[in-house]
Amino acid sequence: MANFLGLREVEKTAYFIDGANLYKAARNIGFDIDYKSLLAKSQEACQLIRASYYTAIQEDREQDYSPLRPLVDWLDYNGYTMVTKITREFVDQQGRKRYKGSTDVELVVDMMQLSERLDHLVLFSGNGDFRRAIEAIQAKGVRVTVVSTVKSSPPMASDELRRQADSFIDLADLEKVIGRTGGPARKPRQSTEEFDDDYEDEFEDDFEEID
Repeated sequence: MANFLGLREVEKTAYFIDGANLYKAARNIGFDIDYKSLLAKSQEACQLIRASYYTAIQEDREQDYSPLRPLVDWLDYNGYTMVTKITREFVDQQGRKRYKGSTDVELVVDMMQLSERLDHLVLFSGNGDFRRAIEAIQAKGVRVTVVSTVKSSPPMASDELRRQADSFIDLADLEKVIGRTGGPARKPRQSTEEFDDDYEDEFEDDFEEID
């Protein structure tokens, strides 16, 4: 991919990564993202102002540990700006313990504030709830790229968000560019559930591993 993510050398650019949504998209098409490579390629291709990663974290109250913590710590020490929130515990209708958390508000607020200094904003999410925020940012003259996928089952990218963005890049097309190598092959997960823009990670086993 000669023109990585449509980045331009002269543009001040920022990344906003919806961690849970991006991880689910990558998992559903069967590969893991190499965040070190993503950052390095981006810094070479544009004036990258910031790369922010947003996620809710389930902390084990007894052990004070989250399965997501190794990834969060690695990203924090390797050039990413981390925005995290502790999940809320609840019991569903079947009596099972679940965890709920969202950093969508924080992501939108940060996008709106930083957009004053940007030429290009890249949103790694398919959540259609971000469409209105993207529209408002475009009204300021900022170019917006959305990275998600429609090649998973179900598609992870909202049609409304895709139409609103100046450009859409399918995550599946980036596997050879920012996919992790050296690990075991992963198969896409199949699902018959309809895509829900209000996706909330249930924080069971859906955590990334890092080297």
